[in-house]
Amino acid sequence: MSKTKILFHALNVILIILYIYPGSILGYLIFGDFGKQPQLTTDFFEISSNHVYTFFFLSVLGLFVYHNDKKIFIINYLILISIILELLHLIIPNRGFQFGDLFGNILGVLLSIMIMNIFNYRRKR
Repeated sequence: MSKTKILFHALNVILIILYIYPGSILGYLIFGDFGKQPQLTTDFFEISSNHVYTFFFLSVLGLFVYHNDKKIFIINYLILISIILELLHLIIPNRGFQFGDLFGNILGVLLSIMIMNIFNYRRKR
């Protein structure tokens, strides 16, 4: 297994842990408060910028790693995980489901798919 695949899988596990933990681990590490979320930039039109960045980065890495052999599988996985993780906030204590977060997750995945397709198209020309 390549180092890039290991990184992708490790980041997947870390993301899942951060998402399903009933509180903000990053908020605790940065602010000493499980109830406070760090914010990288302001949100775009009520869409969570943090979620866009997170899923964009994870998706670009996943699409790069699996661009040849499991492209359709990884696209489906990324879209499903972006939806499922946010829906889990409906049942996880101290977490809250927000449509802006869900749209941020999906937007991050879709942007990465578009950019990787443009990159692959230009590379082939």
